[in-house]
Amino acid sequence: MKPKALFNWSSGKDSSLALYKILKEDQYEISTLLTSINQEFQRISMHGVHVSLLEKQAESLGIPLIKMELPKEPSMEEYQQIMSKTMTEIQAQGITHSIFGDIFLEDLRKYREDQLNVIGMKALFPLWKQNTTDLIREFLDLGFKTIVTCVNGSYFDKSFAGRIIDQQFIDDLPENVDPCGENGEFHTFTFDGPIFKNPVEFKIGETVKKTYPKPKTSPEEEDGEYVFWFSDLILR
Repeated sequence: MKPKALFNWSSGKDSSLALYKILKEDQYEISTLLTSINQEFQRISMHGVHVSLLEKQAESLGIPLIKMELPKEPSMEEYQQIMSKTMTEIQAQGITHSIFGDIFLEDLRKYREDQLNVIGMKALFPLWKQNTTDLIREFLDLGFKTIVTCVNGSYFDKSFAGRIIDQQFIDDLPENVDPCGENGEFHTFTFDGPIFKNPVEFKIGETVKKTYPKPKTSPEEEDGEYVFWFSDLILR
């Protein structure tokens, strides 16, 4: 009998490729997807994708979905409480492994592993330390289709939001941007590919600018803000 695993699903390209690889290896039973949702806006945290599209993705994948709803701006304590409750319920289903699409963020990996160790679960990282240029090319060669839903204004202008990722998109990336956006430069929504029974149909809505205050490193530092551009996707 294969071990039961939870897949941490962001809705984007890295999740899609990691899930493809795990399913192909066929060593684990993927019992459920887990996605963090902004409770107020009913959208995927950071990706900005509405829950209706997420649900269509899960339906096309044929895997049950658990939505972990978080407050608009949760404190670390609130986040930990909600995550602990969710993971306890998941573990009660006999799930022993938790799978992530992270590639090279060491601190994030350690945090995930430490949190899972507390409850006796193991973390898996199918894409870990792989070359991100090779990964995005493999993703496209496999026939996946994904659209950029959010870009960090520190790296991009608003025109990059709402673009389909293809070779032209990769060629247009600034030199300081990782090809997979692994440093948070951009986020995506995957709507078709070899793991989906059918494409997720949507239309592109407006592009929205959102700002977030930059944390100060000293009392003397001037106020600043992060700018993000979100392309709103609307379920057909």
